[in-house]
Amino acid sequence: MSGLTDESTNLDTDSARRASGNSSPTDAWISFKRWLLKTSRNPYVTFTSLVQPIIFFVLMAEVLGAIAGGTLAQSLSSDVSYVTYLTPAIIIQSALAAAAVSGIGLVDDMETGMFDKTLISPMNRGAMFFGKVLSEIVRITAQTGIILVLGYLLLYLKSGASPSQYHQTGLFGILGIFAVTIIFGGVFMAYSNIVALVTRDREATVMIANLLTFPMLFISSAFLPLEVLPGWIQTVAVVNPITYGVDGIRALMLGQDVMTVLDVTAFAGLWNTLIPAIVVLLVFNILLDSTAVGLLKRASKSEVQ
Repeated sequence: MSGLTDESTNLDTDSARRASGNSSPTDAWISFKRWLLKTSRNPYVTFTSLVQPIIFFVLMAEVLGAIAGGTLAQSLSSDVSYVTYLTPAIIIQSALAAAAVSGIGLVDDMETGMFDKTLISPMNRGAMFFGKVLSEIVRITAQTGIILVLGYLLLYLKSGASPSQYHQTGLFGILGIFAVTIIFGGVFMAYSNIVALVTRDREATVMIANLLTFPMLFISSAFLPLEVLPGWIQTVAVVNPITYGVDGIRALMLGQDVMTVLDVTAFAGLWNTLIPAIVVLLVFNILLDSTAVGLLKRASKSEVQ
């Protein structure tokens, strides 16, 4: 009789252990696969995050490129093409578009009841959010590669420039561009998911995300050097993460220090831009990611109660 009791106890213990869920990496992998598949089946997300920035790239290069040459010559040098100058802005805009719609998938889950089912599951909340972020990173990485190639094709068709005239820092610079873009994307992925968790409404998530993110592109160094813009824009640009994302990538494209919102001289050359840009973006990531995970945990407790 005692043996049966011990066996029953062991079975209960094993069941409890299994019910506690998978390991955090496994939870993140499951979440990653689910969100990657879900996003790939949404044509709206594909158009918004990829096709729209490409159209914007061509139009901006043609319209602003015709009048920005003199400004670039004063700020940088006469041999910097506006296509090269604009490429970092379009990379950041593409990452921004992908990140800003990240919360829509979360709202869709709320409306279908999938979100509530996930909350009562034993999945680790941090791993669940991390897996979702990883799926967005895959798309942002693909978009960045496409835009880099498109930028060079535009420059080649305009002037027949060589790859070294388009990008000054070789393979290190290419890898650095992807890294900065991913770190930047993480900021607005977290922001979009925070909006989704607070509003729990698809239309509100889209409106709030677009209302804030799109104007922020123009209150930064994205399209023109800050010194030619109004003083209030130069002031706001200091706290605008888009400024640091664009400047970080632009420094890697041009191989020089291009930051004007912070006066950093502790390093050399492009590092005076790249290191502060990465640090600022990481601070934004830490603050917003911790807020998003906290909201997920709070939602889980509410669901259990």
